[in-house]
Amino acid sequence: MAKRDRFLNVALPKGRLGEKVYAMFASAGFPCPALLENSRKLIFENPGAGIRYFWVKPSDVAIYVERGAADVGVAGKDILLEYEPEIYELLDLDVGHCRMAVAAPKGFRDDTRRPLRVATKFRHITERYYASLGREIDIIHLNGSIEIAPILGLSDVIVDIVETGTTLRENDLEVVETIVPISARLIANRSSFKFKTEEMEKLQKGLAAALRQL
Repeated sequence: MAKRDRFLNVALPKGRLGEKVYAMFASAGFPCPALLENSRKLIFENPGAGIRYFWVKPSDVAIYVERGAADVGVAGKDILLEYEPEIYELLDLDVGHCRMAVAAPKGFRDDTRRPLRVATKFRHITERYYASLGREIDIIHLNGSIEIAPILGLSDVIVDIVETGTTLRENDLEVVETIVPISARLIANRSSFKFKTEEMEKLQKGLAAALRQL
């Protein structure tokens, strides 16, 4: 445990977003050259900078942070809204932009005489959104290929993340409502924030400065 506490432990999302975010961390004064090496390692340390990074599945970052395996991490706002983890949200990193949206077949008209059938993997976001509208819904939970649900008559509409909209257009769907804009956020474990306040504030200020230079 003593060795672990010497480091600021950072959970990065695997993939292009994580690589882009790491470049921001490095420019903020928390480099770790070993992370850039071509290897299958998942954990990387730079004792001189007091930093330890590890790669995790993007949807799992908030779990690592909430449970304390990571002090800080980078997670999409969609994950934070859907699962509402008990963490601190420190900074909007202004990357990974997309939006949570309702999409439907072109020309769709909502029949308010019956519950609206909604296919999604974001149950809580969907429930809160339609509750705010006072619209009764029937949620159909799917984990993938959500776009085909209305095409096959399984649902009326879908709620999903939209980046470019290409997949929707190729399946004759269109966005009918944007629920919330999404971007990557710097998040922190609540307990760690108390004990590693100086390191986290240094990271937060460094990242904010890096953002201003973009």
